[in-house]
Amino acid sequence: MYCEIDGIKLHYDRIGEGEPVLILHGWGADIEAVRPIMNCMAGLGRAAIALDFPGFGETPEPPEPWGVPEYAALTRKFMEAQGLRGCDLICHSFGGRVTILLASEDPKLFRRLVLVDAAGIRPKRTVGYYLRTYSYKLAKRLARFAWIDRLLHFSEKQKKAGSADYRALRSDVMRATFSRVVNLDLTGRLGRIENETLLVWGDRDTATPLSDAKLMERRIKRAGLAVLEGAGHFSYAEKYAQFCAVMKAFFA
Repeated sequence: MYCEIDGIKLHYDRIGEGEPVLILHGWGADIEAVRPIMNCMAGLGRAAIALDFPGFGETPEPPEPWGVPEYAALTRKFMEAQGLRGCDLICHSFGGRVTILLASEDPKLFRRLVLVDAAGIRPKRTVGYYLRTYSYKLAKRLARFAWIDRLLHFSEKQKKAGSADYRALRSDVMRATFSRVVNLDLTGRLGRIENETLLVWGDRDTATPLSDAKLMERRIKRAGLAVLEGAGHFSYAEKYAQFCAVMKAFFA
């Protein structure tokens, strides 16, 4: 299914019947990545709605580089168009960034929140990180000079630079979008979230470590933490039966 919001043909899906629950996917993913969550909620007698964020799945890229605020604004407009204000929400990874921003601004936009291996806390930067970053920027500038590039092969080295998520992106718009997204630290907004919140985390998550979940649990006023042992960043899929049992208990 599609709906148009601000000139963007937004792809979404809806399964099940009952009270709606909105599901937001992670970076580099799409609706199919959160299909297990949709199936779980539909099996619990809920209508599960998920969308492809711009630049992922079947939704085209944004017209220019976006940050979390732009993705959040589009999500709010999608909810208004679908009559979802006041619904429950489940988010994974990057979807957590959007959720934290929206919930901290408008506590009545959602009812209850489930943050699964959610992003939003920027890791502490080490000296090595800054050395790599500035070295990359310098190499990028020097690569503009053909004779230097032929001598030192900066262009080839740049293709191997950055995280796997960054290297997977094929357009300048999405690369710039990625940089804006990951550099926004939302830690300061956690204390402004008033919704009842459940944090579901894999104890082996290396992308958003369990220490992030514990910090969120301390900062969010009405938060609880459920740890899925032996699971990584996609804990809901790796421990599907346990995840569904937790959802059944939380939403009962």
